[in-house]
Amino acid sequence: MKNNSSIKTVVAVGIGAALFFVLGRFVAIPSPVPNTNISLQYAVLALLAAMYGPVAGGLIGFIGHALIDLSWGGSPWWSWVITSAFVGVVIGLFAKKLNVQEGEFGKGKVAVFVVSNVIAHVIGWVVVAPVLDILIYAEPANKVFAQGVFAAVSNTVTGVIVGGLLILAYTKTIAKKGSLDQE
Repeated sequence: MKNNSSIKTVVAVGIGAALFFVLGRFVAIPSPVPNTNISLQYAVLALLAAMYGPVAGGLIGFIGHALIDLSWGGSPWWSWVITSAFVGVVIGLFAKKLNVQEGEFGKGKVAVFVVSNVIAHVIGWVVVAPVLDILIYAEPANKVFAQGVFAAVSNTVTGVIVGGLLILAYTKTIAKKGSLDQE
């Protein structure tokens, strides 16, 4: 059973990184903040991190964001690649509490999902990304913190709303324990 779980996680990482890349590269919505987009890929990251845990979440964020940056013809912007991985890990740390494979996504689990996204995106984009931008790239603090605050808000909103809808749709497809009656 453990081997089957590992295979599912590897497949989830591959599909998740591909979806993260496609959404981030081709469905990015421009924002008024320079070099910062409204990013729907964080909804997919939230869904898959909640389903498969911190390792899968971290790898999806890292690989997917690195591929987006590489596809633009330059080298990855490592501070943001690391932050996407961080976001996936943090949301994934709540996976056992969410346990979406049970097919339940009631008010309590929605609250946990919202809190996990808020924690991940606020710490990631308001602390981790700007500090790494300053340390790695010597970027001006006012610029990177403005980008970080916008990214935290927009990524939290897309992660919670779109990601929450994806989890809700997923949980509706799962038969509940004891839902089948014997005839």
